[in-house]
Amino acid sequence: MVVDKPSEADLDRLFQAFADRTRRDILTRALNAEYSVSELAAHYAMSFAAVQKHVAVLERASLVTKEKRGREQIVRVQVEALRRARRLLDEYEKVWRDRADRIADILTEGMKGQPK
Repeated sequence: MVVDKPSEADLDRLFQAFADRTRRDILTRALNAEYSVSELAAHYAMSFAAVQKHVAVLERASLVTKEKRGREQIVRVQVEALRRARRLLDEYEKVWRDRADRIADILTEGMKGQPK
């Protein structure tokens, strides 16, 4: 049973955030080390503003937060949000595995009456 079921809008924001390679890379970098938005921007062949927009998408999906430190904005991954996303994907996987098992059972039953 899912206690903390996300809304459809939350799911849309989450999957939109994961859908982009740069955002996934930002998450990976921020998981492994502390980066400011400007430090992150140095890793990509795009403008600071474009990286800032990617971080904003991750923020709207609750995957990261920014902490102001002096003039810098430090990006922090919300590990619990990643865990919730993982649990959600695990639930989807279970649904599909259950369906595949039922199909296999139906096919096996259908084959029992067939001549060899």
